[in-house]
Amino acid sequence: MADSPQHSASSNGDPQPIRGGIGATILGPHNVPLELQNPDVLVAPETDAGTVQSLKWPFALSHNRVLSGGWARETTTRELPISTEIAGVNMRLTPGGIRELHWHKEAEWAYVIAGSCRVSILDEEGRLFIDDVSVGDLWYFPAGLPHSIQALADGVEFLLVFDSGDFSENETFLITDWFNHTPRDVLAKNFGVAESAFDALPTDIGHTRYMFAGDVPPALDDDAPPSPATQPPLSYTWHMHAQEPTKTPGGQVRITDSRSFTVAKRIAAALVEIEPGGMRELHWHPNADEWQYYLSGQGRMTVFASGGKARTFDYQAGDVGAVPFAMGHYVENTGDDPLVFFEMFRSDHYADVSLSQWMGVLPPELVKAHLNLDDATIAALPRTKPLAVR
Repeated sequence: MADSPQHSASSNGDPQPIRGGIGATILGPHNVPLELQNPDVLVAPETDAGTVQSLKWPFALSHNRVLSGGWARETTTRELPISTEIAGVNMRLTPGGIRELHWHKEAEWAYVIAGSCRVSILDEEGRLFIDDVSVGDLWYFPAGLPHSIQALADGVEFLLVFDSGDFSENETFLITDWFNHTPRDVLAKNFGVAESAFDALPTDIGHTRYMFAGDVPPALDDDAPPSPATQPPLSYTWHMHAQEPTKTPGGQVRITDSRSFTVAKRIAAALVEIEPGGMRELHWHPNADEWQYYLSGQGRMTVFASGGKARTFDYQAGDVGAVPFAMGHYVENTGDDPLVFFEMFRSDHYADVSLSQWMGVLPPELVKAHLNLDDATIAALPRTKPLAVR
């Protein structure tokens, strides 16, 4: 594209903020690897304008909490202040590793990136749901319900998404934490046992049982308790990769929200795959902010923030992107491999508005009056909602 950044020395690994005859070399120190990853920040496209908050955060810069059972790093409003509706956690459990029994005030949505794990949740009627999930599977736990996660023999890595940007994994309600902050005589009275039954309670400073090593659980049929016998009416897991994608010449999309994954009332998602040279069309979302997680490939996104403001960012695998409510944007594959990423929303349903379709259904003369387009261009605009990837 004509307005793409042109780096005068990028070919020899020395990017410089020069486009054509404007700009100048950097005389002081500069972070070359970071600038190579973010060419549209070093040299913004000519169409960028005004001041727009950062819409990118790499998980690689998030604090990583490393414990005996694995690790966890989070992206919240602390790391990405613009993302007030959604926070994310990238977590890894070693084989048999256990995320301590817990619950929280926020709804939890998860995608398994690698490996497999066993999850369970107790609903408000006292019914236990337990299932094994693997690559491409989801789970959804409504706010306030207690749950567990334990890695199976191959270990697991997953993405967690929560319906509040201020959420922090470090502030969940942990079972050992509660036990240690309840008088022993109260525990004994509650459970109908002697106080001595709690002599061996773990009292690690810093909640180190938040994520701890454990034995790989047996087969699911052998691990599921015989009671409660009644299963919850809805499944809390979903096989996203088993969904038939909407395919286009430029890629494909899988959309999962409460219309398919019925229990997921607070978080909706689209898994987007864009082929090299393709792009997610110009559009916006009329119902919520967008939170993105990039699984593979590389791409760029320009966000139109209204009032003559726009900013472009570059994304790689492991990055988080954000688009505030109703702001127009596209996502373009700038690499040689497929670009795969999630679009996430704090909503019970997925919704978007296509710029090209809006123009296509308007009276042609009205579109001409705004943009001076010719008849052939207007005739080529879609009258029905197009597929999302071109």
